[in-house]
Amino acid sequence: MKHLSTIGSAALLGSVGITVMSVLSGCEAPQEEAKNRFLVIEQQSNGKYIVVEETPTEGPNRAIIRETDENGKITERFMNEEEMQALAQQEYDKMQTGESELNQAPGGDAGMGLAGTILAVAAGSLLGNMIGNALMGNKNFQRHSNSVNKSAYSRSKTAGKTAGKSKTKKSFFGGSKKGSSTKRSGFFGG
Repeated sequence: MKHLSTIGSAALLGSVGITVMSVLSGCEAPQEEAKNRFLVIEQQSNGKYIVVEETPTEGPNRAIIRETDENGKITERFMNEEEMQALAQQEYDKMQTGESELNQAPGGDAGMGLAGTILAVAAGSLLGNMIGNALMGNKNFQRHSNSVNKSAYSRSKTAGKTAGKSKTKKSFFGGSKKGSSTKRSGFFGG
């Protein structure tokens, strides 16, 4: 009988250890490192801008801006990292004073001004991770960020985050159960 209680104690200790490790690892928020980006930003018929292409890059941040003039002619211009940083900083300063469209909930039209679009998509890589992470805590900023980025890269990145979330609860021992109202008691709570 003494042998069985030792096994029970070891199992309890192991279960507690695993639980503590999972809780501690869950407390660490994954810090996504801001990667530099190559963007293609396109002006919409309403005069606002959206990102149509986004690619992570090892080089500096840069963008191609596609704009349509009053005659319907599309022109492209190159924007280097310094120009992008200046626009992002101006828009961030406007956010701090409450004057940016990033402070308001997104409207029905797609897109935003050019500076807001750049800040919404590349805040971390242009202004630093601390500012990028702080902005991601702002619900309106998140909504704008999601609404202006129409690139396939952004869609695949967000699809991977939501694909892992399931409504089925998995138990510690690998089984799964749908949410039920029955309560079970027992040593391992299966």
